[in-house]
Amino acid sequence: MRFRFSMCVLVALTSRQPLLADANVRVEVLKSGGIAIYRPGITTPIFAFNAPLAGRPYVHPLLSPDGKGTLTEFSPGHHRHQTGIYVGFLKVNGRDYFHNRGSENFRLRAFDYKNDPQGVVWKSTYDLLDKNKSAQLTETQAWVFHDFTQTYLIDLTWTAKAHTDVTFGKHDYGGLFIRMPFKNQKDAQAINSEGQINGKAEGQKAKWVDIGMSVPGRKGAAHIAVLSQKSVPWRVDGQLGVGPSPSRAGEWKIAKGRDTTLRYRFYVYTGEFQRDQVEAEWKAFSAIK
Repeated sequence: MRFRFSMCVLVALTSRQPLLADANVRVEVLKSGGIAIYRPGITTPIFAFNAPLAGRPYVHPLLSPDGKGTLTEFSPGHHRHQTGIYVGFLKVNGRDYFHNRGSENFRLRAFDYKNDPQGVVWKSTYDLLDKNKSAQLTETQAWVFHDFTQTYLIDLTWTAKAHTDVTFGKHDYGGLFIRMPFKNQKDAQAINSEGQINGKAEGQKAKWVDIGMSVPGRKGAAHIAVLSQKSVPWRVDGQLGVGPSPSRAGEWKIAKGRDTTLRYRFYVYTGEFQRDQVEAEWKAFSAIK
């Protein structure tokens, strides 16, 4: 049986803004693999997609839209395996791609990018390896990045094609995951579309979850709202690591030769929590067929 999930990641004040700011960004290829996106006047990349030859791809750093503060964290002491924004499932024919991110699990097949008026566009293709280092899945991540100076818009389409019958076992978390730099800030909060906050949002079905907290280098909070096209169970851990968790609802499968696609959208902004705007973005996104 083929399962199809549609979820999203968006970073922007609104998905209906004109795409005018993208002409100002430039792209550099990382020696370690992947790309870094720069904005004039800011010496560090505002966004980096890391595509190692033998390892799990991930986003880090992601700067706030105003360039003040980094919104992702790489390998924090409380969860060494977590790497900014990434996709990793557990119990995939017994394999764990969430906690294990090295060469024994991931092998790069291809990477390409372009920067044009439609935004920075790139695609990474990885083999997800079994215990014998044979590919049981081929994962493709297709991304589009738009810089609107005060906001970003980022889309991710994740596709996995099975080279054998693959079972994703039931688990409380796994899939897309977002790690912000949680330091027990007083203003740190994860709130979902149903109004449930922090631990009360753990395991609950929701349309979206907004993660907000202050980070070094800025006054006030920055937010990453993660939208799902349909209401799904979510992981919200004790340090406000967040991700939609399709495996929480139960076991699912991809038959040999078939594929499954997940779509994500992030909404990232600064300042006070903008519930009405996040909900409006979800309504616009959920209408996309």
